[in-house]
Amino acid sequence: MRVVVDSNIIFSALLLKNSRLRDILFKRNHRFYCPNYVFVEIFKYKEKILKYTRLNEVELYEYLNKILENIKFLKNEIISKENRLIAFNLCKDLDEKDAPFIALAIEIDAYVWTGDKKLKKGLEKKGFEKFADLESLENPIS
Repeated sequence: MRVVVDSNIIFSALLLKNSRLRDILFKRNHRFYCPNYVFVEIFKYKEKILKYTRLNEVELYEYLNKILENIKFLKNEIISKENRLIAFNLCKDLDEKDAPFIALAIEIDAYVWTGDKKLKKGLEKKGFEKFADLESLENPIS
């Protein structure tokens, strides 16, 4: 299964010591993707992540590295203007920062894995329903 990982999933995997999220990301059962944009968000919230995890900076980078090892990062340029516009229109009244993740999922025909319930509900109302969750990732249908 191709899965675009939202930044809040990466944050959650960092924040939870025995995280099911992190376990899924560490396994190679799925192909995980993310837009390069996620690095901006990770470093924007680095101090907050350090505070909540109580990790030191070296430990944080070690966890982050292990999580990111299984994610393929793709440049925004691979996404067609048409798909960027579709994603923007889907996300504009929900959270524009999520548009790059949705655009990438549309471009590569992937599921979106997000913990943002408001985003998911809003997108489903607009007809976008291609989401992954813990259950579908832990127990993939063959």
